[in-house]
Amino acid sequence: MDLDAVTPAEVPQDAHLLDVREQNEWDAGHAPNARHLPASTLLENLDQLPEDGEVYVVCRSGGRSRQVTQWLNLNGFEAIDVRGGMDQWLESGLPIVTDGPGEPRII
Repeated sequence: MDLDAVTPAEVPQDAHLLDVREQNEWDAGHAPNARHLPASTLLENLDQLPEDGEVYVVCRSGGRSRQVTQWLNLNGFEAIDVRGGMDQWLESGLPIVTDGPGEPRII
């Protein structure tokens, strides 16, 4: 199955960006406008996803986001993978923030 995918720089500023990394990864650093929904809790939290419109899915390097994007597309959502994940996001010079102490970083 071919996936729609974009680079981090191609994610629209007003996009519904879904970060599927685990809590410790999110806490260390994430995109400012992202929503956090770990891949491990996706099934029990589908009600947190928009009912229509595109969902951009990001993880650390691209593996989990690819899997989640495939699953979402097979189950009626319009999901787009963010290639290279947060690693590429940071390398592209895009902003990251943290909810905890210290400088934001990607782990």
